[in-house]
Formats: sequence, structure tokens, C-alpha cells
Amino acid sequence: MTTVLNKFILYENRLRFYIIASNVADSRHRIIKVDRASQDELIIVEDEAEYSGKQMTAMLKMLDDGNKNSGGLGRARVFFGIAGFIRFTAGWYMILISKRSVVALLGGHYLYHCENTDILPVCFNQKVEKPAEEQRLMDIFKQVDMSKNFYFSYTYDLTSTLQHNLTKKRDPSRTRWSFNERFAWNYHMITSGLDNEESSSARPHWLLPMVHGHVDQAKLTVLGRVVFVTLIARRSRHFAGARYLKRGVNAEGNVANEVETEQIVSEALTTPFYYPARRELGGERQERCPSPNYTSYVQYRGSIPVYWMQETNSMIPKPPIEISVVDPFYTAASRHFDDLFKRYGTPITILNLIKRREPVPRESKLLDEYTQCVRYLNQFLPRDKKMVYRAWDMSRAYKEKTQDVISYLEDIAEESIQMTGIFHSGPEPYFHYLQDEDPQRQWRNNISLQNGICRTNCVDCLDRTNAAQFVLGKRALGHQLYALGVVENPNLAFDSDAVNMLTEMYHDHGDTIALQYTGSALVNRVETYRRMPHWNSHSRDIIENIRRFYTNSLLDADKQTAINLFLGIHAEKPISQSPVRGGYRNWFHEEYLEPAYRVDECDTALCSFVKTRGDFWVEYYRPLLFTSLGKHFAYSMNSTLKLPGKTARDMNHSPFEARGSRNSDDHHASVVQGVRRWIGSHPSSTTPKKKHGKPQVQVGAAKAPTQPESDKHSTAAVAKGLLEPSVSEMEILEYQGYIDQCQELQDAPATLGERKDVEVYYYAVRAATGEGWQHRDTTDVPREFTAYVERGTSSYIDGGGTANVGTRKEAFPVAFNYERWLGGIASG
Repeated sequence: MTTVLNKFILYENRLRFYIIASNVADSRHRIIKVDRASQDELIIVEDEAEYSGKQMTAMLKMLDDGNKNSGGLGRARVFFGIAGFIRFTAGWYMILISKRSVVALLGGHYLYHCENTDILPVCFNQKVEKPAEEQRLMDIFKQVDMSKNFYFSYTYDLTSTLQHNLTKKRDPSRTRWSFNERFAWNYHMITSGLDNEESSSARPHWLLPMVHGHVDQAKLTVLGRVVFVTLIARRSRHFAGARYLKRGVNAEGNVANEVETEQIVSEALTTPFYYPARRELGGERQERCPSPNYTSYVQYRGSIPVYWMQETNSMIPKPPIEISVVDPFYTAASRHFDDLFKRYGTPITILNLIKRREPVPRESKLLDEYTQCVRYLNQFLPRDKKMVYRAWDMSRAYKEKTQDVISYLEDIAEESIQMTGIFHSGPEPYFHYLQDEDPQRQWRNNISLQNGICRTNCVDCLDRTNAAQFVLGKRALGHQLYALGVVENPNLAFDSDAVNMLTEMYHDHGDTIALQYTGSALVNRVETYRRMPHWNSHSRDIIENIRRFYTNSLLDADKQTAINLFLGIHAEKPISQSPVRGGYRNWFHEEYLEPAYRVDECDTALCSFVKTRGDFWVEYYRPLLFTSLGKHFAYSMNSTLKLPGKTARDMNHSPFEARGSRNSDDHHASVVQGVRRWIGSHPSSTTPKKKHGKPQVQVGAAKAPTQPESDKHSTAAVAKGLLEPSVSEMEILEYQGYIDQCQELQDAPATLGERKDVEVYYYAVRAATGEGWQHRDTTDVPREFTAYVERGTSSYIDGGGTANVGTRKEAFPVAFNYERWLGGIASG
């Protein structure tokens, strides 16, 4: 088991940095030293030994004594990780994570958000030949705010999907860096100073890969069961930048605004990714088995993979779209889709949401080019591996009100999920097989895998794309909950607590992605396409459009320069000549068309994971730490019970019921049915005119044949009552009144309350104080009984409390009743 290092202490003097790393329990410690004498070379040496607490204390005392001439060890600085090293014109700088916050909990692994960073010069006497240029580059570097939307984890690979982390064996070719470099935004800072193994012996676990994007987590409370819903968005570091400066695709096949979104749904029945080993009767301990309570679904957004651009020189809110390079063989697009085949497998669903018809052709140029691109590339793929292309003018469908936008997207989402599947770490619940009426359906007794992906895009991959991805996430959430056995069918109703919570999560997800790419939040949200806009949506849209125009026109150039410096991109290579490719027909690798994940291999890898790499969860438990529930992230996490308008009684209601149908569903349904029956028996309020001829016979007028009443005491009636027990409506109301006996008084204001609840409360107080059940006139309700908690009094047993004499009754004489009770026992 590898020791997890998540607490760091920095000691410094004029010659060296000493960094001490510890685990949560402070029982294991490691140390590295960074040389501060050399300015041009970064020299890091790691001690291979692992020390206990006493040994590390002795080591620090020895280092302090040995460095007296250079100032000792100096003052200790506590930080939470090393983000990397950066160099401009002179010496190296070390970036430290000085503040963090927990944002998610996944299988016992904490996911953190970087709240603040510190930049320290490595060389003590750093000589800067160009101080003005050094300071300018430092200011540009700091424009990428690392305290916003950067995430990391000490024990969980946040750069890869849950399916990859649990089911893929470690690639032996990636011996030094085990994470996915595409989504590690500090990859340049990690590798620039440590790629030379001769000058650096530090292992990769000292440096934390950081994901730029969005991480959010909330929980569903389903009648006592707790389900975690986690949303992770990973932004690619390739071809990253601002809106109008990064469009389309580059020569390597990387597209602009590329974001991988993963939706993880898990039941918090056990903390780790596995179940504890069971002990058999013979005393032999069985092996651990994977927990079947984890599911995930991955989707993708990215710009249209053709060469296109928009000039921002003129002050036009929507600059014209120009296709800059015409490639009849679509080389860049072929590389892009070949890479998607490699990462996600087949099939690939392409959901293109740009406009089809416009007064002045703008987006429609891209539609024609993209359609021709997919048609050209598809003709060389095998029939069962062709990309599924769905082009739909979502904006026109919304404006013309010819289609239900959300329903159409749900149909596409269901089709895509059925083709790709979802990841589930165990077999499906067996009651699915028992309840299924199809005798030919096979029960899935192994894990489920996702092969393939749905690629969604519009022009900016923001507003329309986020609404479509929400619908995909909603359909996937139903299938994930169904796989976990939480719901009976995967169809979730809108306006339920679960879907409302997911809507808010995708709103935050879309706003964050939009702010990173354009500098403003979403303009059109899910409510817009559901035709349920907020009253201030129009003014908010205007403000966001103005903010987006201002940011794109004036700030994007500096923003792009900062991102390039942060990512280590020194110069963009312009497209000066036509790209060269190996083959025009075989543009793909045939091995990439095979399933990226196979059930037998992944099942074996999952079992191996829980045996060898599943022990990191023990860092979650801290038995020696005195804490409270309020400080635990899982306890204080946002949930469906914390939505606006929720009370304690909502604990007993399902979060999958549509809002407004709870409280009195049966009553409303019976009222509606009664009204319908009344309308059917009284079709019109006016007296119909008599018609000459044969009398008309009403269909509903014929009485149903009466059946003889069965004896309720007969054997058949008794057996039926035992097999199908029923509860009378009076008993239901009585039980509900018992459950909610004082809830009305808790939820209502202090001066309100139903008469029956006040009476119950009044008699309960009298019975508790020993005053009996004497009848009283409840016409005038005392003010004291309309509040939930009675205020304290200063009355005493002997009447010493003179403040309330004459106005309040003397407090209950506890001592008198107690002595009388003792006397009764003695006389008995």
C-alpha cells in the first residue's frame, strides 16, 4: 500500500528548501530537498526512506543543527501540495497550494478545490537581467486565476473517468506520469522542471495534477436512502483559449472549447469502492468484492472540427463566420474523430444543433461543411461502425413552437444511451428480472460498460449545448438510478426534486464553462427551452450579451496570452501549407474501432483494483480526531431536502414526484375524477331542446348489472381480506395525524395554527403537567399555546417570583406531588 501524502510543511534557508510530507494520521513522513544555489537548473533530491513521527523529529533537529551557518531551518510554512514549477526569463519559481476546500467525496476519496496559491522563487539570490520583462510575464501568468475552477485529489485520478480508474489496468508505458495529460492543466509546470531524471529524483506523487473545469456534488434522500450525484467537467488543455480566438480545429485534431462531462451516481451504502471481506464459518476470510453501487455516464462537447474563424476587428456583436481553410479530405476532422474512437470507442453520436435557415447565411455555412465532412468520413467506415449524425435546428424549433424541444432531445438522448450504455460497477438488481414481463430478457449478472460517446455542439458549445447535455444527463440519471435499484423505471418526471436539483447542477456547470470560454454566464438556460423563463430572464439575457461582447472585444487578447503562457505554448503555428496525411480512405486505426472496454477484461481489472489499489479510502477515517457532524462534508452537502420550501416532513416523500402533486395527490385526483363524472352526467348547464322523432338513448344511462353482495364473514371474504389487506380512510387520517401531530405548529407562524392541532397541544400540555383532562372552552386560544416553544418563567415553588404574581399561575409544585406519591407507596 502506497502512503498518501496530503499535508506538507516547508522549511527554508539560504541554501535549500526542505519539504516534509505527511499522511492524515501523521504516522508516515517523507522529505525532499530543493537546491536554491543554482539559478539555471532545478535540482530536487528525494529521500527514499519513510520516517515515523519520532524519526522525523530527530531528522529535523539534525538538519537544523547542520544548517546553522545558513540560518537553520527557518520558520515552517504549511501548505497542501505542489502545483509545479515555472520559469520565465531568469530562475525557477515554485507554485504551492496554500488553501483548499472539499467539494466532493467519491469512494472515500476527497476532491478538493484550489482556493489560493503562493509563488516562491527557488533561487535565493536570483539575478534578473530583464526585470521589466520578468515582471510583465509574471503579471500575465497571474491572470490565470488558480483560485477559480482548479481541482485536484491526492488519492483519486481526477483527470480520468470513473470507468477508466476502476476497470483499466495501469499502462506500463506511462511509468512516470500515470494521469491523463490531456486534462492536466499544470502539465507544463509539472514536466518542465522534472523531465530530466538526472537532476531530479522526485517521484510524481509530490506533484498534483490539476483539472480546470467544474466539480459539483449533491445528494438525493430517497426515503432514508442516500444517493450521491457528482458532476465533473474536465476542460482540455489542447487548443484552449478565448471564444473568438479559438475556433474550430487545429492541425493535430484538437478542437476548441473541448470539455468532457462525467455524471457519477452512487449510493452511499459503504464508503469505499468495494464491500468488506466476509468471514466464513471456517474462519477463513474471503476476498473483497467490488461495490455495485457506482454508476457513471460520460458525454462530450467541442467545437465543429473544421477550419473556421470569426474576425473581431469590427465592432459587430456577431462577426461573420469564415471557413479559413478548405480541405476536401478533412484531415484535421479525421484525426479528431480517430482520437475519439481511441478514447471512447464506438459508436459516436454527433448532435449538431446549429441553425439551418438564416436570412444571411452564417451558421448554415458550418452546417453544410460539417454535414459534408461527416458524410465523407462515414463512407470509409464499416457499416456497423459509422458515426450517427443528428443535425437539428434547435433555435428555430424553439422560436417557431413547432416542436417540443425537450421531448425531441429526450428521444435523441434515449437513443444515444441505448447505443453506448452506462457504466455500472456490478450486476443489476435481481428484482428487475422478477418484475420483467418479457420472458426472453436476460438478467445482467455482470458489470455494465459505456463504449462510445455522444458529441454535442452548437456554434459556441454553450447555451444550446448545455441544455442538450442536461437532457442527456436527465435520461442518464434515470438509467443510473434504475441500475442501482432506486427507481422502478428510468423515466423521471420534470419538476421533481431530483430533476430540479440536477437542473441547478447543470446550470452551474454551464455557467462555469461559459465564464471560462467567453467571460459571461449562460444566456439561454433550460427553462428557456422549456418555455418557463423567469420574470427577469429578458433583462438578464441583455446584460449577459453586453458582458460577453465587452469581454470578447477588449479582454480576450490578454486572456489568450495568459493561457498560452500558463500552458507553456510559446508560439502558435499558422497553417501555411495543406496538411499531409497517410491515407485518404483508411483515415482511422482499425484497432480503435474495437470496443474500448470489454466486460471480461474490465471485470478482472475491477476485482484487481479493489484488492490492490482500493486501500486509499482508509485516509478518509480519522478516529483520533475530535470533530462534529457539521464539519463533515457528507453531512453538510447540498441535498434535495435543502431545496427552497422544504421542511422536515418532506423526509417521508419521494424526490421523484413532480412538485405540486405531493401533499394531497389522492385528494386532488378524486376531486378531478368527481368533476369529470359530474360533467359527464350533466353535459350542459342549459336544458336541451326536445327533438322530434325517436327518443335518443344515452350510453351512460344504462345501469350496470348489480352483483350479489358476498358475505363478509365467509371464508372467501376472510381469505381475500388477509391476502389483500386494506386500511380504512379514517384509520389513514388518524395515523397521519399521529405522525404530523405537531408539524403544523412547527411550520406555521407563531400566531397561526389549525384549531384541532391547538386543542391537541393544549390537552397534551395539561396532561404533562398533571392538571388532568378537564374540558375547557377553546373559543379563546391562549397565546402561549400557539407557539411551539414556551418561554421560560421566573416563578418559584414558594412563590418567590413576584414578577408574575397575579398574572401567571404558580409553577407546578414538583416537590409536593413527589412527597404525596411517596406517601401513597408507604400507605399501600
